[in-house]
Amino acid sequence: MAVGMSRPRATHTAAVRALSDGAGGSQAVGDPVTGIDPDDLPDGLVVADENGKVICFNAAAARITATPAAEALGRSLDQALPLEDLKGRRWWALTDPYGGLATRVGQPERNLLLPGGREVLVSARYVREAPTGPVRRLVVSLRGTEARRRTELSHAELIATVAHELRSPLTSVKGFTATLLAKWERFTDDQKRLMLETVDADANRVTRLIAELLDISRIDSGRLELRRQPVDIAAAVERHIQAHTANGQAPDRFLVHTRQPLPALWADPDKVDQVLGNLLENAVRHGEGTVTIDIAPASAPGKDDESGTAVTVSDEGPGIPEESMARVFTRFWRGSKRGGTGLGLYIVKGIVEAHGGTITVARAPGGGAQFRFILPVSMPAYLA
Repeated sequence: MAVGMSRPRATHTAAVRALSDGAGGSQAVGDPVTGIDPDDLPDGLVVADENGKVICFNAAAARITATPAAEALGRSLDQALPLEDLKGRRWWALTDPYGGLATRVGQPERNLLLPGGREVLVSARYVREAPTGPVRRLVVSLRGTEARRRTELSHAELIATVAHELRSPLTSVKGFTATLLAKWERFTDDQKRLMLETVDADANRVTRLIAELLDISRIDSGRLELRRQPVDIAAAVERHIQAHTANGQAPDRFLVHTRQPLPALWADPDKVDQVLGNLLENAVRHGEGTVTIDIAPASAPGKDDESGTAVTVSDEGPGIPEESMARVFTRFWRGSKRGGTGLGLYIVKGIVEAHGGTITVARAPGGGAQFRFILPVSMPAYLA
């Protein structure tokens, strides 16, 4: 029987019912009421009977192990699933599920090796009729390591990016402070001021990077806290524009359209400032021409009966290539070679979604990039 061909459902159902009965008799996959076959499971499922013979080997297990189900069914578990630990020891001989301690209930997930050195994540459960009775079923779950490897790679990239971004400002801070301490009397007041201003700017850069890392940690763990209060988003946009003009941008580079009346918006003002600051900074740094900000009422995402506020930031620069738009809100995406960690838009998306909103990117009418986010009103119930 080849991989992907159907196998007798009775074998699967009996095996998985045995697992269900060991868990307290609740209905589970394989139950005729649900009509779900083990082949429908996303993870590999291998079940061995009380004699260690494989009675269930689903399609995912066949795919992960590259072993046809027909070759595995009826064979002993150590032959059908010849696993080794990272030291090359045979896993089933090492753990001895049928002859080991009667108090054991299973094996936690760990990395093991299939023939050829391919890694697989394996966990097992020992199903007993009595707490210390013999093992009646051995249920093994298999997972590929691709998702975990992508996560590990992402973490490695984050560490490498942070190390790179921290090295430059910290080297500058250390160099200037050491020079000032060693040769203070040799510098004029203007030279001292210039050095201290550079140290201050680099310290601010480190502070921003640490804040970004904390935001990423909170977003990824679902612990991003919001302190909602009334927010005048038009006034917030105006503050950011004034900050840019104070730093040398021409006032006529910014064009604001506000459609009144705007609904009362309840959001975290600091987080909204972070979103606006990032989008306007990107438009100024990476875009060209006039930066247009449109503020207008809109339907809340997915809720036609709830109002919200939409903010659209557009520029007239080269824009974002069509093939890159799907990656704009991922970690480390950089639209140009003008520096930055590539974390800003990832954080922006996390903040907007934490508010229950949405953010999209498109090509602006003038050819540049256009970012549009919508925040629901989110007014407290006692004020509605």
